Parts: sequence; structure tokens; C-alpha cells
Amino acid sequence: MANTQAACRAGVDIGGTFTDVALEYEGRLSTAKVLTDYEKPERAIVQGLKLAAQEAGISPSLIRSIVHGTTLATNALIERRGARTAFITSDGFRDVIEMRNEGRFEQYDLAIQLPAPLIPRRDRYALKGRLDASGRELVPLDLDGLDRIIDEIRAGGFTSVAVGLMHSYRNSAHERKVREHLLRALPGVAVSISSEVSPQIREFERFNTVCANAYVKPLMSSYLNRLASALAAEDMRCPLYLIHSGGGLMSLASAAEFPVRLLESGPAGGAIYASHVAARYGLDRVLSFDMGGTTAKICLIEDLSPKTARTFEVARTYRYKKGSGMPISIPVIEMVEIGAGGGSIAHVDDLKQVRVGPESAGSEPGPACYGRGGERPTVTDADLVLAKLDAKRFAGGSITLDIDASRKAIDAHVARPLNGETVQAAYAVAEMVDENMSNAARMHAVESGRDLSEYAMIAYGGAAPLHAARLCEKLGMDRLLVPPGAGVGSAIGFLRAPFGYESLRSAVMRLSRFDTGVVNGMIEEMNEEVSSFLRETGHAGATVRELRAYMRYAGQGWEIPVAAPMTTVDKAGLEVLRANFVQAYTQLFGHEVDGLDVEVVSWSLSLRSEVPPPERVKASMGEAAASRKEYPPIDSRPVFDAKTGEFLDCAIYDRASLPVGLRLDGPLIVTEKETSSYVSPGYGLILQEDGCLLIQRVQKEAA
Repeated sequence: MANTQAACRAGVDIGGTFTDVALEYEGRLSTAKVLTDYEKPERAIVQGLKLAAQEAGISPSLIRSIVHGTTLATNALIERRGARTAFITSDGFRDVIEMRNEGRFEQYDLAIQLPAPLIPRRDRYALKGRLDASGRELVPLDLDGLDRIIDEIRAGGFTSVAVGLMHSYRNSAHERKVREHLLRALPGVAVSISSEVSPQIREFERFNTVCANAYVKPLMSSYLNRLASALAAEDMRCPLYLIHSGGGLMSLASAAEFPVRLLESGPAGGAIYASHVAARYGLDRVLSFDMGGTTAKICLIEDLSPKTARTFEVARTYRYKKGSGMPISIPVIEMVEIGAGGGSIAHVDDLKQVRVGPESAGSEPGPACYGRGGERPTVTDADLVLAKLDAKRFAGGSITLDIDASRKAIDAHVARPLNGETVQAAYAVAEMVDENMSNAARMHAVESGRDLSEYAMIAYGGAAPLHAARLCEKLGMDRLLVPPGAGVGSAIGFLRAPFGYESLRSAVMRLSRFDTGVVNGMIEEMNEEVSSFLRETGHAGATVRELRAYMRYAGQGWEIPVAAPMTTVDKAGLEVLRANFVQAYTQLFGHEVDGLDVEVVSWSLSLRSEVPPPERVKASMGEAAASRKEYPPIDSRPVFDAKTGEFLDCAIYDRASLPVGLRLDGPLIVTEKETSSYVSPGYGLILQEDGCLLIQRVQKEAA
């Protein structure tokens, strides 16, 4: 990328409540946070970019590239407000996306309600024609039957079509022929085929993924085109890149064609930002905590890289339990996401228990204290009643909060149903959301076999720094970092992301009967795919290529990722692959299995641009804590502390005026434009050389 592009870049993240902007110009970072515009999201982006450019003292026309992440595709799936979509599949497999698999997210519930399929049965069409598991044609495609289906699609007024045929991951010829006929007969209809969207084994996940892509494709294509036009109208005629769920940058054209890859784009940017901070401090074990207005995201970062996966679930319907959502089979940064944000709505259930989320007030109408018509209490309302937020300094003073409205909402919906007091009810709301988030972190750690007491936390997002210290107390964590610009952390992470793409293919093959010709041909196809995606972005610099095999012992039901140290497979490479599998399997399960053959199920090839490592920073531990006389705060007020259960006299400091290296002990609050950080008693704060706030447990001196 040219120096002019590197000189002024912007990252833009659309969330459920706020749209965040981070602009980097000549090494300086300028930020903006504006309420998300649900009717036309591009208007909030333009507004945020103008505000950030104004803070930087430049014209928006000087911006040379924009990196964008959005939850719009995710929200469309959750709210079921995508395009009218038809699904064409192989004869006999019409009900795969409704039958799902044998998994039960609530094993002993006899009246279990499975999530409704994205596309109802009346809109699913079966087509004769069949390939076998190796991709050979068994039954030719029924073109006359396809013509009849096309007539029904035309009469039904569908605007998008998903095509998922059996074993098309091995041979895409039938799917491509169906697409060719569809586009010729219905040129205005969007078409998605599973052999391009997700060419992986397991038909339920593959079919569901191509249906999801088709469902949001017209919506996202329209939005991205409107965004490009809105930016051009404001003289921001620069390249626009999208960050995908795997943490790389892709072109606008690729994003419009494969919008399902954008489902976790915002959270992926946050994980990249946390990885960047972890690399600066040399932290090998990090828990990243991102809490915005609508959701909280938790990710494990080890050896300076976030965990990744090939599948994830969106729109979980039953208490966020695994298996109750919509499986999406694409490369993704692995994290747990729950409905816990500043805008999450609190209520009392039939058992007289306080519940928070997953429903959110969003930006319209927003929390009761926003004064935009919201009447139900949210986490932000509870934080305001507990004095953790300053009504006049919220969002840099751009929004004045109404504490009376917060009290009224909490009284009506929480305190009175429980015959309690306002502060008690606010405490219950805040403690419940903190417990929900800490439980999610524990679950994620246990599933990965990790002990969080050995990890440091990195907190970002508008609400995370306010709640992070309490999570550290609950999880037994001693260290917490709040990086500069934490309130718009995901948008900053977009600016640290590489150009990159990952291609996946499935071909079940035992090592004892390995066909190197087939595999090498497949790897060559994957290489061309990732190279073409990178060429679309215009990147021409150095790249890093990584090949992985997903392997298992023959007869097992699931596979593990294994490094494949080659770009083509030969006899010697197979022995290396077998040795790498045994090593990875032993590391995970403690032993290898003698006497069983090993098989490869899928392959993954990623290509990404090289990103220089950040400059290392040595953490300052500070000296003895300064007193308020030595370093007076800008203000003080009683703030409710959850651990002690009472209001404590709390010092208020402005982040911009904190001196480097000085230790200040809690309770205190550090305010800044996009967020506030709470330091509870028992923890101390030290501003680091690079602007990070290091919050750590104060070690008691021996008696």
C-alpha cells in the first residue's frame, strides 16, 4: 500500500447501539462514537468519519482507505428480515436444514423446540440428479425439472436463491449448471452456490451456510453499494475494504458476493486489537473482553493469536446454549458471544429472578436515560443509578443522561416487582450482567481446558472498562489492560488487520490410500482462490501462506487441525503430516491410538499480507501509590462497589491528564471520551508509556 494510503486510514464498526470510527493520520489516532442509524446505517458512518476528521484537523477527502466491519448481516439473520429466498437441493434432501442433526441442546427436555429453519419448507425445492461421495456423477441433472422449479421461483417473487446439492464440495459441476440456468432465466435474482460459499463436508452445516448467504445477500449488496455512494458524495473516493469473520480484509465486491463471511466481522476486529496489545506487552495468555451496547464477546488469545474455528453458531434461541442456533460453516475467530451490553434490557421473570438481556434497547429508543423514548431499564441505567457513569460526561459530553428516567424505569420494572429499593434493584441488574459475562468466560475457558487465573484481561468496547474489574474479581484474574481508544477498540483493530482470505475444501481420504494427484489438484484450486481474493484488494506486497489439514483416526466423528508444512503433497510430506497429527492428538488427549489408520477430512489454505510486529513495551509497575493530596482528582463522588455492597468515596480522573508511571489505588474512575474505567478497591492503576491503563491487584505486604 502506498504511503499516502498508510498516512490516513479509517476503521468503522457498526454496532447495535453505536457506530465507532477510528482514524489514523500521521501516527495520531482520532476517534468518534455516534448512535447507529437503523434506517440508513451509512449516514452514521459518514457523520462519524467527519467528526474524526475534524478532530484530526483534516478534510475527510484526505482519507485514503476505509476498513469496515458490521453486524448488519448478523442482525438480519437474528431478526429474520432478509430477502425472500428459495433453496434448491438434491432430491430426497429437502428437509435437511429442518431435521438438523442428532444434537440436543437440552438433553432431557421432552418438549424441546428446535429453531425454525431459515427457509420454510414451501420455499425449498428438490431437484433430481446425483453425485457420489467422490464427485462422480450417478444421475444426470434433471434440466426439465429445473425449468419447472425456475417457473415456480419466478411466480413466487423470490429475490435470492440458494443452491446446495449433495457432494458438491467434491464436484461443483451440477451446482454451476443450476446457477447458469437460473441467471439466464432470472437475471435480476441473486444466486449463491454452496460449492463456493462453503465447500465442506457435512450437508446440514453447508446447506445452512449457503442459505444464510443467499438470505442476506440482496440486503448487504444494497447496503454496501449505498455506503460506497454516500462516501463518494462526501468526496471520500478511497478504497473500501471489509473485515471478514476470520480477521482478514476483503474487497467490496467479495463482501457483496459472500456476505456470510461478514457475520462476525466486528468482534473479529476487537480480537485483532487485543492480539496487537498482547504482542506489545509479550503476553502469551490473554482473555479479551469486548462489551458494547448490545453484546459482550470473550475470546482466548494464546501465543499472540486468537483461537480460530471452521464453524460457529449465530442466533442461539435457548439461553445461548450451544446447538440451539444456526450453524455457519466458515473460517472464524472463535469466541463466545452473549446478549450482555450497555443497552441490554433488565426484567423480573415469573420466578421473581432478575434477568438481563438478550433483548437490547439499541440506539432506538436506547436506554431510558438517553431520553429518546426508552421506558425499560438497561445496564446503562443501572450503572448511572450506581454513579459509575457521570450524566454530564457520557460519550464525551455529547449525550446528557437523565438519571430520573433511569430511576423511574428501574423502579417500575425491577424494584417494585421485587418489593425492593432502587439502588438494590440497580445493583441486582449490574451484578447479574457481570455474572452472566463471567460465566460465559468460565465456560469458554473450561471448554478449552484453560485456567483463567493464569491469564491477563484486555478490555475494550464502550462498556467493558466499566465492568472489567468486577469480572477480574469474579474470575480470580490479577491483571487488566485497558488500551488507548478502548471505547472504539474494534474499529482500531480493523486498522491492524492484514489483507487475507482462507479457502476450505473437503475430501475424506485415508493416509494408507492417499491420492496425491487429487489432493494436489485441490490445493492448486485453493491457491488460485485465495490469490484471486487478495488480488481484488489491490495488495501487492509480501504474503504469508499457511496450509492445514483437518485429521482424525479412521472411525472417529470429529477432526483436529494439523499443520501441513508443504504446498504440494508427496510421499515424504505424508510422513510429516502423520507425525504432526500424532503430536497434535497427543497434546490434546494425552495419548495416541495404536493400530488405527489416519484420515484427512478437509484442507485449509490461508493467504495473508505480512503485518509488522508492534514495538515491544515493558510494563511499568509503578512506585508506592500516590495520595489524593499528591495527585488530586478532577472530581469525586460516592460510587457503588459491588464487592463491598456499599457506596464508596471514589476519585475521578481524566485519562488525558494522568502521568505515566504513577500508581493510583482504587476505588477510582478514569473518564475519557468513549468510555470510563472503574478500578475497584484492592486494585491499583498505572498509566503505561504507550497510553495503556494497567489495572492490577495490589499485593498486600506481609505482616
